[in-house]
Amino acid sequence: MIALIVFLVLLLGLIGWLVLAYNRLVALRNHVRNAWRQIDVQLKRRHDLIPNLVESVKDYMRHEQDTLRSVVEARSRAVDTEGQGPERAQAAESLLSGALGKLFALMENYPDLKADQSVAQLMDELSGTENQIGYARQAYNDSVMTLNNAVESVPSNIVAGLFGFRQADYFEVGAEARVVPRVSLR
Repeated sequence: MIALIVFLVLLLGLIGWLVLAYNRLVALRNHVRNAWRQIDVQLKRRHDLIPNLVESVKDYMRHEQDTLRSVVEARSRAVDTEGQGPERAQAAESLLSGALGKLFALMENYPDLKADQSVAQLMDELSGTENQIGYARQAYNDSVMTLNNAVESVPSNIVAGLFGFRQADYFEVGAEARVVPRVSLR
């Protein structure tokens, strides 16, 4: 009789642990999904600001049409990946970051452009949005790390394997965004 009671207590303890471990993994996965949606919101704002910026600067930068076209094309690619998760967005967003970096560097050569009030306001808004994207990416990657640790760690990895929990991918900056734009003054 005592052996049966001990067995039942151990069985209930194991079931309780499985439920807690499963619920923790679900919460972590949902936290990662929410963190991605926060990035998505900021990327949407960024995508909405870019056409206004391009429209505002194109009269000043008549000789820089290739740069403006690359920004517009990169934005279009990035918009096409909206809502499709970090895997699809990373490459497009890196390309857009690189194109914007080149545009910003070229804008330094146009004093009248820098003095234009509407351009300055758009630049401030875009700069603020870029900062918010950076913070959102950091929060997302922190969430991914927490989930990945739980998926890999013993004993929660047993529950993760049983119920199909997988590691999430980090949002990484692509090579295009790491390249410092080169601007020729000639």
